[in-house]
Amino acid sequence: HLPVLSIDPPGCKDIDDALHCITLPNGNWQAGVHIADVTHYVKAGTAIDLEAANRSTSTYLVDKRLDMLPGLLTTDLCSLKGNVDRYAFTVLWEVTPTAEIVNVEFHKSIIHSVAALTYQQAQSIIDLPNDDDPDDVRVGAVKRLAVLARKFRERRIEAGALTLASPEVKFVLDSESLNPTDVRAYAMFEANALVEEFMLLANVTVSKKILRHYPTLSVLRRHPAPNRAMFDSLTSKAKSRGFDIRIDDSKTLADSLDAAAIPSDPYFNKLLRILSTRCMSPAQYFCSGEYRPPDWHHYGLAASVYTHFTSPIRRYADVCVHRLLAAAIGVDPLPVALGNKGHLHDLCANMNRRHRSAQLAGRASVQLHTLMFFSQEDGEGGGGGG
Repeated sequence: HLPVLSIDPPGCKDIDDALHCITLPNGNWQAGVHIADVTHYVKAGTAIDLEAANRSTSTYLVDKRLDMLPGLLTTDLCSLKGNVDRYAFTVLWEVTPTAEIVNVEFHKSIIHSVAALTYQQAQSIIDLPNDDDPDDVRVGAVKRLAVLARKFRERRIEAGALTLASPEVKFVLDSESLNPTDVRAYAMFEANALVEEFMLLANVTVSKKILRHYPTLSVLRRHPAPNRAMFDSLTSKAKSRGFDIRIDDSKTLADSLDAAAIPSDPYFNKLLRILSTRCMSPAQYFCSGEYRPPDWHHYGLAASVYTHFTSPIRRYADVCVHRLLAAAIGVDPLPVALGNKGHLHDLCANMNRRHRSAQLAGRASVQLHTLMFFSQEDGEGGGGGG
């Protein structure tokens, strides 16, 4: 058994992903990303699959979650909960301790998670002294993953990947009325970045694998370079504070955002990064046969090719990618529909539309609850202006 564990927000029920990292006999490390195998239960062309394709995504509102798949699958059968066997797709990398990738393998697997950690718990492990409890497999795994994640992140940023920000807040809701009783900024730990780094690596690795086998039928995600006009307002505002925001390429933008800091106002830089996110062209799902390879590029991640593989419980694109991967490694035939470019075009168009709608609904829900919270604070009970 591999000592697999998951790291998620507290109370997370739909656990898509789990990780492990062990030392190999040759001194290298084996790191693994294990993703819930939704396709084991959701077969192509069935009623449940067609409904999931139509919904395309789960929608997260402040007070509820609108699932893409039925609850039994979302929070139980597919969810990689602790101490139970679960079906998964696994990507294994052999890496040196300096994070050089030596080899990669893909498997359909059954995993048994030894721990479902929260970000806070994982962070406590990362912060332990290095000689603390060397026999605890969880401690060893999390510490090795953190070492690798730091190096992977460093390389991505050197290549021009952007570090943007989103204004994430967490509401405390009244148990009966569901009205917000408190609001606070969502706490981010190094453990969050650790998980993100391995999910990005898995997505890039899988995109290359499915492309090798299906060069014109792969479901990928592209992020076009921003239109200069979209940044005009932000660049002029930054200039008024003495900063030059340049968007020639993602590395130039990343460097100019790093330089735009006011020591006395730590929120200024975060605000610039939030506004930069809103100035971007949206990322899009597409079929690889519809664009030339230079147009596959993901600007924000500075990746030449990218897909979504790591969240099949809540995104239909990942379900498609799992089916492509299963066919690529010879464990399942490719469903007939995924061999049809016209069908893939329509599928991607719907996924893009639904993803955008879910994003806007989530933002509107946060705005509504923010307004409710502050109107209660004013003691007016009505809508405060502004």
